[in-house]
Amino acid sequence: MNRPRRRPRIKTLPFNRLLPNIVTVLALCAGLTAIRFGYQARWELAVLAIVLAGIFDALDGRLARLVGGSTKFGAELDSLSDFVSFGVAPAVLLYFWTLQHAPGVGWALALLFAVCAALRLARFNTKLGVSDMPAWAYNYFTGVPAPGAAGLVLLPMILSFQFPGAFLVSPVLNAAVIVTVAFLMISRIPTYSFKQFGVPHKLVLPVLLLVGLMAAFLVTSPWATVTVIGIAYIVSLPFSVRSFRALQREAARLRERVPEEAMAEVEAAEAAADRVFEEVAEHHVEEPADPPPAAGPPDKFDRG
Repeated sequence: MNRPRRRPRIKTLPFNRLLPNIVTVLALCAGLTAIRFGYQARWELAVLAIVLAGIFDALDGRLARLVGGSTKFGAELDSLSDFVSFGVAPAVLLYFWTLQHAPGVGWALALLFAVCAALRLARFNTKLGVSDMPAWAYNYFTGVPAPGAAGLVLLPMILSFQFPGAFLVSPVLNAAVIVTVAFLMISRIPTYSFKQFGVPHKLVLPVLLLVGLMAAFLVTSPWATVTVIGIAYIVSLPFSVRSFRALQREAARLRERVPEEAMAEVEAAEAAADRVFEEVAEHHVEEPADPPPAAGPPDKFDRG
């Protein structure tokens, strides 16, 4: 009997699972477009393209977790996009803007920033899937993340849009900024990740109001708003280090306290067992045996 032939099932991928990768590709395109605008000396559009890449970068990971589309391919694509958009693009923009006036040294500084971004992303990738970190450490990054570093290193350029002057365009100032930010990227300084930031119920409406005000200011005064956000991030760095070390000390105290409490419980259990043994022993003391009867006169029937 001939069995009916099964039709081969066409393997397809739902479009929702592709959304995170599509957003990542858009971030990559925005970073490359920033380089093009920088080559044309259209600085405001170039910075705007990097800001747009940062928004896409913040959305792709959350979309991946929302639709269950987190894959190794997506993680690798996200790292490559971050390297181009927040490592190469800011370095090239700064070189076109001011560092080219410091021949040799300027290009070396641009390379330094790009290399530090690559090292920072490589270190981040090596920790993907590693679960030996304590639960409280997942709220922190190790070093300044690449999108934050891109915003900090472009802060003098953003300020120059509002306060034109030779000081902000100075290669010396931008060289100091680029070296400092490059060091922060590869440093061990803990920084807030804001991934698991919880909002109390009583603050939900104020937070929504703040987001609305920020959106309004981004439309009316975009560069002033971006500057305030950048300064607020710089101010948050000491607080992140302080809170991380406080949690680290508290975790160390708890680790030291657990063995002591366990030993105390063992000693209490041993003492309770000793008391029970003593009580049982008191109720089961053996009474002395009766003395043997005294020897009397021989029985008359005794034949011995």
